[in-house]
Amino acid sequence: MTTFRGTYTVLITPFTSDGSAIDVPALERLVDWQITEGIHGLIPLGSTGEFLSMTREERQLVIDTVVRTSNGRVPVLVGTGAEWTRDCVELSLEAQSMGADGVMIIPPFYSCPNEDELFAHYRAVGEAIDVPIMLYNNPATANVDLMPSTVARLAQIDTVRYIKESTLEVTRVRDIIELCGDRMNVFAGILGYESFWLGACGWIAVASNLLPKWSAQMFEAAVERGDRDAALALYKKILPIVRAVGGPHYVAASKAGLNLLGLPVGDPRAPRLPLALPHQLALRQALEDLQVIGSLRS
Repeated sequence: MTTFRGTYTVLITPFTSDGSAIDVPALERLVDWQITEGIHGLIPLGSTGEFLSMTREERQLVIDTVVRTSNGRVPVLVGTGAEWTRDCVELSLEAQSMGADGVMIIPPFYSCPNEDELFAHYRAVGEAIDVPIMLYNNPATANVDLMPSTVARLAQIDTVRYIKESTLEVTRVRDIIELCGDRMNVFAGILGYESFWLGACGWIAVASNLLPKWSAQMFEAAVERGDRDAALALYKKILPIVRAVGGPHYVAASKAGLNLLGLPVGDPRAPRLPLALPHQLALRQALEDLQVIGSLRS
């Protein structure tokens, strides 16, 4: 199996200006730029990618575009979360058949399954596919909290080898590693810098949609070289953008930021709205301070 490690961008999905279709050239350009800038991996069809706001055919187009454009240069994990276990299995099989290196699966987010139901859900997927599964713990959106003890049980499934831990409790990293040992590898979903020092092997970032190079370099400084000073300097540098694309406006802010960089990617799909003017101005100022406004314009 492919080993995942580093900073991975949970990609936005570019739409055409009227929002009616996937903007394939924009997605190709985004993927190429991310890889050229040194990102370690890509995750399309996550929450930031608006996976719930697309048709099945559009999802397939996104997978094909990202896998084809990345062309094996970095690992590609595909978000395949679904409310119905059968759908999750089918989506995961489809992603594997289309060349995904792994899948990232958020728990069913409406039925609020208990631990036995979660185990049955993930086991069904794990028995159907050969590529690694990354659990996605985001209780704020999934209404399910994968506690470290639950993660330890899910780690008994052979293909469940990774977790994206998206809470503000950084000690979860410590506890998961303590309970699971080498059967589970932790990626931070929010607290990248903080989680590295407790054993996280990666960071799945929203901010790296806009700042892939510095986001990747922060991981390299912290985890590969153990250089706290260099890692902290990079963290402080990107922190205004981490904050700007955090919270409830993460999709709209990421798209607005890419527009400011010079890569038009359209607006979010309804019910999400474009970024409000005060947030746009704050984001513009943060990007101006980093001197990256317009850096992607040809």
